[in-house]
Amino acid sequence: MKILVVEDNDQIQRLLNRKLSKQGWEVHLAANGQEGVDQAQSLKPDLILMDMHMPVMDGHEATRTLREQGYEGKIAALTASVMAKDTEEAKKDGCDYFIPKPLEKDFIQQIQSILDE
Repeated sequence: MKILVVEDNDQIQRLLNRKLSKQGWEVHLAANGQEGVDQAQSLKPDLILMDMHMPVMDGHEATRTLREQGYEGKIAALTASVMAKDTEEAKKDGCDYFIPKPLEKDFIQQIQSILDE
């Protein structure tokens, strides 16, 4: 399984890369939404973990752009903004799932169940 992590925070990028790679998943990293859009087009990942607040292009715009370009893969919003309006906005933009930060103990199980769907 191929997972694209779109996250501007280096520490979170490294943490996600380590956790996901340990499961045997192929992990690719992008530091902002524009890089994420560019990589998603060529990689065709099984799942994109999209930080919603980033420089250059935020996760909302990147998700909308991917959906407009016809990307049909799974996208999970990854954000510390857990207010109901934030989750609704992420879903409206095209995210299929919502994973809160900080990551919870069952993060890997969350990812596995998303990939299994």
